[in-house]
Amino acid sequence: MNYDAWRYYLRGGLYRWIGRDAAAVDAYRRALAADHRMVKAARMIGYLLAEQHDYAGAEEALARAADLAPRDAGTWFNLGYVREHGGRRREAIEAFRRAAELNPQLDRAWYGLGLAHAGLGEHEEAARALEEAAALQPMNGHAWYALGMAHHHCHRPERVQEVVEHIVRFDPRMARQLILEAGRSDLAHLVAHLEEL
Repeated sequence: MNYDAWRYYLRGGLYRWIGRDAAAVDAYRRALAADHRMVKAARMIGYLLAEQHDYAGAEEALARAADLAPRDAGTWFNLGYVREHGGRRREAIEAFRRAAELNPQLDRAWYGLGLAHAGLGEHEEAARALEEAAALQPMNGHAWYALGMAHHHCHRPERVQEVVEHIVRFDPRMARQLILEAGRSDLAHLVAHLEEL
């Protein structure tokens, strides 16, 4: 056991707990310098830098964590997340895809993959990934909304209607948003009761 690495790692946790994130990042970096294989420290650096919107720094730390733990789906998802938020959608797709391959039940990986494809205008690919996300999270209004929009961009009005009919049962406001964004005024009767809420 590398006591210096663990001492810095635990110090980072303490700093994080008292709200001193910059000091926490520094402590985690020292832990990683003391033990270059300490994947927990790399993950924490990435997490904290992502919270600070330093997506380039977060990507560097999480890429290192992915190298250290290449079979950890959560790390690959987080890497995809910071790449997506850093405007690197193509690279985000690679990371989200790896996360979904490692853990096909990781709904947020499919959701991230779908959003990244949609952001690049690749709506067929987005729909395929979002179908997986929606199947894993049947009550996730955001996933279903994104799926409905992907089908809208793929010119599949019947699938948009199916999605609206599904969402309206548990998230009528999201259903209304999909109806508006997809230009489906013919489905407005499904959310007419919203004025009463």
